[in-house]
Amino acid sequence: MNIGFIGLGNVGGKLAGSFLRNGYGLSVLDLNEDLMQSFINRGACRASSPKALAQTCDIVITCLPSPAICSQVMEADNGILAGLSEGKIWAEMSTTDESEVKRLAELVQAKGASAIECPVSGGCHRAATGNISIFAGCDRNTFDRMLPILTTLGRRVLHTGPIGSASVLKVMTNYLATANLLTLCEAMVTMKAAGMDMATTYEAIKISSGTSFVAETEGQIILNGSRDISFTMDLVKKDIGLFHKIAENHKIPLDISPVMVDIFNDGIERYGERELSPNIIRRLEDVTGLSILADGFPNELMDDEPEASGYEVVPRGH
Repeated sequence: MNIGFIGLGNVGGKLAGSFLRNGYGLSVLDLNEDLMQSFINRGACRASSPKALAQTCDIVITCLPSPAICSQVMEADNGILAGLSEGKIWAEMSTTDESEVKRLAELVQAKGASAIECPVSGGCHRAATGNISIFAGCDRNTFDRMLPILTTLGRRVLHTGPIGSASVLKVMTNYLATANLLTLCEAMVTMKAAGMDMATTYEAIKISSGTSFVAETEGQIILNGSRDISFTMDLVKKDIGLFHKIAENHKIPLDISPVMVDIFNDGIERYGERELSPNIIRRLEDVTGLSILADGFPNELMDDEPEASGYEVVPRGH
């Protein structure tokens, strides 16, 4: 089986690496020539265009920064749709918009091919080891065909329902993660102002009811000072904006979401849209003059969970 992968960025590059590590034939395409060459050096094939990649591969995966970019790659004259044919699968692994992924899926199905959206969750460090979680939205037959591929890329795979459902759930989880990040920043700065030791503060959070995945992972990177989780403020703004759009569409009067959007708009205005997302804490560091750092914390996240075969997560009662 030949796999085609378009988008070798922070997440996509690590996911694509799992295919090489597990012996799959892989063709790649990215605007960054250096990223492309690193995969060619490890045995991947270079695709000349999205259309050519779709013509030569059984499964075409996209992992791109925005719905607009994905649509362009799909619908251009030499795009993926031009190369798809009956029996092939298009898999969208970006965090995208529900309505847009549904629209593109209809175009894919009109070609006789199948479509699946399969965004990931758990951080770049888990994408690198094949231990990330994957949400899969599609019909059951397509899910069953893709499951061996998805369990190569990730540890826990959840079939969320039809196309669009995975996108909805993914932006919800990113919304929750962002809320955790913002409250973590406020908690750490407040504890620093109260004279608490930052390493002790981290352990208090970790062993308590106040902990979270974000606190235990991004908290370490904040205290180290690198703040590098390979995720930027513009991507956070995109994801929480997509969640807020879902709430608006269903007339849910949210109180917290608008404040979060305002905070990241302010962070982008102050520090730039490509600033690392944990540096949203700088808004409080700058105004208080406090530095939220501690010795002994890593400058990047590493997954210490051994790589293992993935499996389908089945919801209760299903």
